[in-house]
Amino acid sequence: MHSSTHEAISAVWRIESAKIVAAVARMVREIGLAEELAQDALVSALESWPGKGVPDNPGAWLMRVAKNRALDHLRHQKMQGEKLEQIGHELEAQEALVVPDFVDALDEARQDEIGDDLLRLIFTACHPVLSTEARLALTLKLLGGLSTHEIARAFLVPEPTMAPRIVRAKRTLAEARVPFEVPRGDELGARLASVLEVVYLLFNEGYTATTGDHWMRPALTDEALRLGRMLAGLARDESEVQGLLALMELQASRMAARVDAAGRPVLLTDQDRARWDHLLIRRGLAALDRAQALAGSSVHVLGPYALQAAIAACHARATTAAQTDWAGIAALYDALAQTAPSPVVELNRAVAVSMAFGPAAGLAIIDTLREDKYLQNYQWLPGVRGDLLAKLGRHAEARADFERAASLAGNVRERELLLERAREQEQEQEQDDTAPR
Repeated sequence: MHSSTHEAISAVWRIESAKIVAAVARMVREIGLAEELAQDALVSALESWPGKGVPDNPGAWLMRVAKNRALDHLRHQKMQGEKLEQIGHELEAQEALVVPDFVDALDEARQDEIGDDLLRLIFTACHPVLSTEARLALTLKLLGGLSTHEIARAFLVPEPTMAPRIVRAKRTLAEARVPFEVPRGDELGARLASVLEVVYLLFNEGYTATTGDHWMRPALTDEALRLGRMLAGLARDESEVQGLLALMELQASRMAARVDAAGRPVLLTDQDRARWDHLLIRRGLAALDRAQALAGSSVHVLGPYALQAAIAACHARATTAAQTDWAGIAALYDALAQTAPSPVVELNRAVAVSMAFGPAAGLAIIDTLREDKYLQNYQWLPGVRGDLLAKLGRHAEARADFERAASLAGNVRERELLLERAREQEQEQEQDDTAPR
């Protein structure tokens, strides 16, 4: 197989797999089976495209093959004739739409419906019959197209721990005959927290990709934003829904400035803020206002997403990096650490404290985290520590931490950035060694 064709198939699958699984799940009403049938379409592409070439609309090709597989399955299972005939008519009608502009308009209309297949897929995968960890892992796999390895890294657990968790989750949903639908009323609220967490994890994977050659996966952030906006319309009176939407809008506003012309990462303090998307900033600040109005005026009654959105808003309101209210951000992280304590929150709090009160203050927090089992393979623990050591002039130690961080990074761009920082510290150390005393 030509490598370019293989890359094309991988790229298309990353973008289209969630939509295909969701559409097929609506037909067969079982997530595990839908994923298998979608995978059959992928296998067909692997067999067909190298010889025949990549189709003009590869996503539609995969969707059509997957739906045909679903129809074959339904026929084999001798489903009710009326239901099968209805599904067949729907498929024929979709295939008859050959005018691209009309197809695009129809797709956009469908995406605006609350009954969106992807939204159904999230709520089905987040059914209470599953544990919280299983819900998150399964939805990331189905919606994000993430591999088991990538999901394991996101959860900071070994891959052999994650793989059976996903298999059990699909089996449990099938055995419980969980309906493929968006719940209403009290049942909606019961599943909302897990759904929000999944959407944000999906956004994060797009914002900073776990693996691969690119630092970001914009298609995932776009999908997470779309789902977040749908949820905000579905649950208008939920502060945390509005908070999550605010957080994603504000973070997404920086996307264009997060890489340079060569695709290399540009860290927050070095970004050209003129390249930030001010429409997204306005939308994010408006959503944050709604979240705060629903929760109350005190930061201590805000939920984790609204608090993180408030942190992002501090950055968005600063016209230059120097104007950032780091003391205010540190205070917000203090509140977040009380509301939703975690090692990663504590690591981020250390960064804010270092910016507000000096690198030594941040390093003191970092050093309490070095033995935390959840951060042992998390590249940003040594990465942040290396940065603080560099600011303190401890270049040899900083270099060692940057090199360790690079060894843990799964993303090529992250690894390059960390190795570059390590080389800088080596040069700084050499200058110190040769300087007159």
